Amino acid sequence: MALRYHGFVRRVARSFLDRHKYAPEHARFMSCEAVSTDLVKTEKRGEVFMIGLNSPGKRNAVSPAVAKELLKAFQQFEAEEGAKVAVLYGEGGVFCAGYDLSSLSKMDASSSSLLVKEPVQDIGAPMGPSRMFPSKPVIAAVEGYAVAGGLELACLCDLRVVDETAIMGVFCRRFGVPLIDGGTVRLPKLIGLSRALDLILTGRAVTAAEAKEYGLANRVVAAGTAVEEAVQLAKDISMFPQECMLTDRRSAYYSSFNAKNTLDAFQFEFENGMKVIAKESVKGAQSFVKGSGKHGSFNLDKKSKL
Repeated sequence: MALRYHGFVRRVARSFLDRHKYAPEHARFMSCEAVSTDLVKTEKRGEVFMIGLNSPGKRNAVSPAVAKELLKAFQQFEAEEGAKVAVLYGEGGVFCAGYDLSSLSKMDASSSSLLVKEPVQDIGAPMGPSRMFPSKPVIAAVEGYAVAGGLELACLCDLRVVDETAIMGVFCRRFGVPLIDGGTVRLPKLIGLSRALDLILTGRAVTAAEAKEYGLANRVVAAGTAVEEAVQLAKDISMFPQECMLTDRRSAYYSSFNAKNTLDAFQFEFENGMKVIAKESVKGAQSFVKGSGKHGSFNLDKKSKL
């Protein structure tokens, strides 16, 4: 059933969606209108798409209204042809403190309005985009708290650039609020079941240093520089041949979440990788032969004399 809601989208994913016969309703978020609201900021910085949670007074906790706008922002990124990498961050020095418990406290526990639709029915989740598998890379720039649903949003992202002040954890454990935004799905994949259970069962706080040790943080940077460093990382990724990078990324996700077995994963990798050879690989090899990228250089504009 999990295969039905994984949202690989846009051109690089369309053949994959067709191949696995996704239900039409799960592709309806492929098209969307540009959005930028007081609750969620969006901005294009060249080929980098910025998505900012903008409720610093509530430590960027996500209410139903914020969730709706955050989902729209991710949809906008998906639809934006010139946007190659997104950076998700929080205004006010805090990434996200999770779901807005003041909103939850006002709900009627006996009412069906308490819950959003099931994953097989709708891509929208309580935190907004957390059921999505974006077709392009997303980097979380984490400052301050990334806890409960905020941790789940961070786990949605491909990479996490974490500043030294960051605190991560399943803080919702204290109040009986479950992880229903992919936390129990993604966290074990990222850091392993044993470490994930440590965080899930205890709800304890994890510092930036421990997050790096666990593999939850990909980079630890100086206080206040997470957004800047994440943007630079996004720019670096956007410079690579995109179809090859996206194909390899998609294969990594497929092998982790969708593959029936190892042979299926190998076959998916091969079939999709072969499509890139003629489009980008031959040209890249010719560039290397002419002197680009020699001696491990990533400055492909500079030709080696050796």
